[in-house]
Amino acid sequence: MTSTAIALLVAALDEAFERRSWHGTNLRGALRRVNVATAAWRPAPERHNTWELAVHCAYWKYAVWRRVTGEKRGSFALGGSNWFARPCPGEATEAAWKADRQLLVDQHRRLREAVAALAPRDLDRRVPGSPFPLGRVIQGAAAHDLYHAGQIQLLKRLANASG
Repeated sequence: MTSTAIALLVAALDEAFERRSWHGTNLRGALRRVNVATAAWRPAPERHNTWELAVHCAYWKYAVWRRVTGEKRGSFALGGSNWFARPCPGEATEAAWKADRQLLVDQHRRLREAVAALAPRDLDRRVPGSPFPLGRVIQGAAAHDLYHAGQIQLLKRLANASG
């Protein structure tokens, strides 16, 4: 692997999250102008909403950051892992929604900085508990953002149609 590979991974993370790209809306773009009511709307009981998807993406950026840096579990800003019920009871406010969007932005920044600081040889390192090398895990983080950006785009349309 070369430093070009690291630059490509950083570019992929950025395109999937907030940079203009050929494929359409990225994750941050999908969340742009989503108000608290739309963020909290569920297509059916027991189904995830846009807000939960955003926090889920923040968590997985953190999880990949941990794999890149070797940090131990337990330092995510919220208790638990993977899926977080949102909004919390009594917290369906624009301020709470804004704070969780900021958590996502902060986790993205931290991940991209850690990836940019890697040495090319690190990309071939096996991730403990995974059959994939670190470079593939980072690439997967970008794909994860795009997957959920598509879901959010669909949820926004469904929420507007139901409203």
